[in-house]
Amino acid sequence: MTIEVTHEQSVVERRNPHGRRRRWERKYRIVLLVADGLAAVAAAFLIHAAYGRWAVALVLPPTWIVAMLVHRSYDRSTLGLGTEEYRRVLRGAVALPALAALAYWLFTRDSDLLHDMIMAAAPAAVIALAIRYTLRRRLHRRWARSRDGSATLLVGPSHGIVELVAVLRRGGTPKLQAAGVCLTDPENAPQIRKLGLPALGGVGGMNDVVRALGINTVVVLPAPEFDASVLRRMSWTAAVQGVDFLLAPVLTDVAAARLAVRPTNGVPLVRIKPPNLSRVSRLPKELLDRCLAALLLLLLALPMLLIALVVRLDSSGPALFRQQRVGRYGDHFTMLKFRTMRPDSEALRAELEHLNQNSDGLLFKVKEDPRITRVGAFLRRSSLDELPQLFNVVKGHMSLVGPRPPLPEEVEEYTPDIKRRLLVKPGLTGLWQVSGRSDLPWDEAVRLDLGYVDNWSMGLDLSILARTGAVVVRGTGAY
Repeated sequence: MTIEVTHEQSVVERRNPHGRRRRWERKYRIVLLVADGLAAVAAAFLIHAAYGRWAVALVLPPTWIVAMLVHRSYDRSTLGLGTEEYRRVLRGAVALPALAALAYWLFTRDSDLLHDMIMAAAPAAVIALAIRYTLRRRLHRRWARSRDGSATLLVGPSHGIVELVAVLRRGGTPKLQAAGVCLTDPENAPQIRKLGLPALGGVGGMNDVVRALGINTVVVLPAPEFDASVLRRMSWTAAVQGVDFLLAPVLTDVAAARLAVRPTNGVPLVRIKPPNLSRVSRLPKELLDRCLAALLLLLLALPMLLIALVVRLDSSGPALFRQQRVGRYGDHFTMLKFRTMRPDSEALRAELEHLNQNSDGLLFKVKEDPRITRVGAFLRRSSLDELPQLFNVVKGHMSLVGPRPPLPEEVEEYTPDIKRRLLVKPGLTGLWQVSGRSDLPWDEAVRLDLGYVDNWSMGLDLSILARTGAVVVRGTGAY
């Protein structure tokens, strides 16, 4: 196989991208070490201000660094990944009192110092997490400008690569940035080029591509051609060239927290934990939903009354729009929204069917819908029309985060797979809302909702809530 190497690719090769990657990783680790040291110093000063003792300022910084090292918070595999990086910091914070107690029994016998070290764990963790969040955002901006990101070669069948690229590009800037593709079915190269990626021939030329493009990471997808011996040789070749070798699982929408390696007679089997959908595990979510929704209703009572008044003055009809929707386990409930359309909008729907932007699925969405009122257009762009759904959350019909609440006629058309969306409460916001909303094709919206159901966690909910604000401000896909 002949590979054309462009001038830019030659420059990349000459500049030794592997060395460049190692340099930025070393620099980033040093920055993290300094940041953790400063976090520990700041926490020590807070403890000094509270108790007037200086010894903690000498002991806390090195102990905190040791705790971070023990819990591998500087590993390459976690740099810039967010959740796992934060989890390791929290584990180190939990271990800090244990380290302090060990030092107390072995060396100091200073009860005041032990007390101060235990009290310093919480502020040190909070400051360290805040600094790491800021550094992570900066790192993602560098990746978005294609600086320091890991140039990745995808190897495998075209259909699997199309799915993987969609996942990698979803919801943020990935550390792995696809630089090219080697296909087990090169005849399907046009599908890859539609994604904006170069198809660089078959699998046989993988080694030449790695050298020519300065690849940092090789990701191999499952294929009938890749038996154990082939994968083993590919991993050896990657090791010789100093690049990371990753195997993509058959299932792409599985959170890392649900995966666990279970060695059995020398065979590393991957266990996929079942979704966490029990009532007990979701009790904190129920409490948070209702309490936060009630608080928001109190804070937003006056603005909501003003919106209701403006809706009534703008066009005839009620201020609130009531519609039957389907909730958890298929139960029906009345969903509330501020009215954004003319009162006869449902009667006019059939005339606009040919303008449906989601003709590939069950949703009905029309850009520049003539049924929308002047005030309604603004409410939809700003998502203010969704505020009355806070009442649905307080009543327990909805959640703050969850799949889109479907119409009964939509549910009637659901396949058994799609009905998994009904295992959780629908939400005001969700993965599909923060990933494109109405601009998403139906299949992608379903995939996101099913991924949310299977991978639900409180951390995922908080992440979606944090992303919702920026999406609302941009108005992406809101019409």
